[in-house]
Amino acid sequence: MPEEVLFESESRQDRSAVADHLRTVAEKLDGDGRLTLSGGGKSLALAVPSALTFEVKAERETGSGPDELSVEFELEWDEGESADSDVSIE
Repeated sequence: MPEEVLFESESRQDRSAVADHLRTVAEKLDGDGRLTLSGGGKSLALAVPSALTFEVKAERETGSGPDELSVEFELEWDEGESADSDVSIE
């Protein structure tokens, strides 16, 4: 299935700043499930349904230069799965 990137951001931050972002996401998920992603002059509003798929993946990327380790957290749901799962770009 083709993939369309609706929002993407990448920046180097210290662990404390990353933890703040993750806490904010957790608070939003615990609340009404509405997330707004913004950066680089772009914004994306998401309404996350109450039931979704949560994926955690740890990877090692090898190649030129030192190995790079990563941990990815992914929230996934079908568009239209819930009455409040509309996606909009502001």
